[in-house]
Amino acid sequence: QGQLAATGGGSVQAGGSLRISCAAWSVNHCMGWIRRAPGKEREGLAAIYVGSSTWYADSVKGRFTISRDNAEGKLFLQMDNLKPEDTAMYSCVVQFQCRTGTPPSSFGSWGQGTQVTVNS
Repeated sequence: QGQLAATGGGSVQAGGSLRISCAAWSVNHCMGWIRRAPGKEREGLAAIYVGSSTWYADSVKGRFTISRDNAEGKLFLQMDNLKPEDTAMYSCVVQFQCRTGTPPSSFGSWGQGTQVTVNS
């Protein structure tokens, strides 16, 4: 799980952008991002599957973009037009050879999160 530690969080004004990242595992692994806000359920946000197809939660579709750079060995989540309700701890998750469309909230392994705070 240490290899999944997310970095790049911080505090930003509403409407701003952040990019968070974690180490990418082999291309045979599905990877994704989840978040957890105080008092709320864990929420799957985005996933990238073997073959590079992607999935997004409705709450972030059109604002967040997941990508992986295999040469650099990193998984990214570009977050644009951030809203105060995006404030949460964001974590990277991974699952070996999952089916395309599997929600990232069900992936088996995750790492230390990074805090994202969006101020109104």
